[in-house]
Amino acid sequence: MRDIAMFLIVFGAIPYILRHSYIGVLVWSWLSYMNPHRLTWGFAYYFPFAQVVAIALLASLLINREPKHLPKHPLIFVWILFNIWALVTTLNAFYPDGAWYLYDRLFKIQLIIFVTMLIMHSAERINMMIWVIYLSIGFYGVKGGVFAILTGGTGRVWGPDGTFIGDNNHLAVALLMILPLGLYLTRNQVSNKWIKRAMWASMLLIMLAVVASFSRGAFLAILCVVGYLWLKSDKKMVTGVVLLSVLPLFFLFMPDSWHDRMATIQHYEQDASAMGRINAWHYSVNAANDNITGVGMNSWKPEAFAIWAPDPEAVHAAHSIYFSVIADHGWIGFVMYMIIFTGAFIIAGRIGRMAAGHETFAWASNLARMIQVSFVAYATGGAFLSLSYYDLPWHLVGIVLLLQQLLKKEGVWQTGPKPLYSPQQMTPPQAAP
Repeated sequence: MRDIAMFLIVFGAIPYILRHSYIGVLVWSWLSYMNPHRLTWGFAYYFPFAQVVAIALLASLLINREPKHLPKHPLIFVWILFNIWALVTTLNAFYPDGAWYLYDRLFKIQLIIFVTMLIMHSAERINMMIWVIYLSIGFYGVKGGVFAILTGGTGRVWGPDGTFIGDNNHLAVALLMILPLGLYLTRNQVSNKWIKRAMWASMLLIMLAVVASFSRGAFLAILCVVGYLWLKSDKKMVTGVVLLSVLPLFFLFMPDSWHDRMATIQHYEQDASAMGRINAWHYSVNAANDNITGVGMNSWKPEAFAIWAPDPEAVHAAHSIYFSVIADHGWIGFVMYMIIFTGAFIIAGRIGRMAAGHETFAWASNLARMIQVSFVAYATGGAFLSLSYYDLPWHLVGIVLLLQQLLKKEGVWQTGPKPLYSPQQMTPPQAAP
């Protein structure tokens, strides 16, 4: 029954996608983030629904005449260069078969994100995108939170099998990234009190699911996100009291096995997994030092570790967005990667400040600030996970650039210093003779 429902929903949406390209972006995002086909048990489980929707979306772009243009910002140029460089590093990869497999996935993701920036120009479409992202990934957070309650926290929360977020650690960071988006939606896009209550309940369950993932990387990311929220809060005393009152409740709910696992962070040198990652980090740096293009994606093999790893026997994936990119694309690729995300974080901060004083764009200010929190979750949690090419952080970069473009269009974005007097104000007083 689920398989039939999947086919009816996806193929039933194709006529609408052909008429309205933005629907294709939303449907593709739903498939990519929620992976609903992984909730089936029959012929739909392996069916390439996302590919079908992507083809319909690209056809729709050719048919429809609505304006299509990328945001005008230097970051777009760096982003395009990064994708070209990824092709170069794949052409020079040490393990071509594995590298081309991952490049194919990377290219498809990047293509649709660029399509997103081409057509999702309005506030309405941007908010639709945020809703799809939150509800799609949040589904597994709510499900995981309920599971944690039913098992008393002893059962580990996992994501859909065979996806970016199938691993418990990956799911935890993805859930932590969408929590700020849920907060934005609740505050700025929901007026019905029952929906607000449902949103707050969903966020509490998502937070519980993050903790119940037993992910040490996510635990550290939680602490960093909480610290960032307190640092940026206008009411630090109130924020501090709320955070210190609520957060420990999640930790107290968890069993001793969870606390024992988190305690191993203090003695990482005694943890074989942690030391294996550090060995892989040394491998990444050494490989990048010897190869200007890195060694290509999917290079975590015994032969490569025998050349560049301090301990060639401890073959281990980097489990770090930073060291993965260093090994995959060399220092040049890593610099571009950091420019893209650091630049997006800075732009989001400027949007938050510039739009804050405009009632019409207060939503954009709040969204940009919450995306910054999502970036903090990604930057800290991703330091211990292989999520360099996951759709969500790249999509958030695109949304930040779309927000900036919208503010430019409406005359809110300022490139120079803020004038002392607006045209509507009185003429400034003249200096006394």
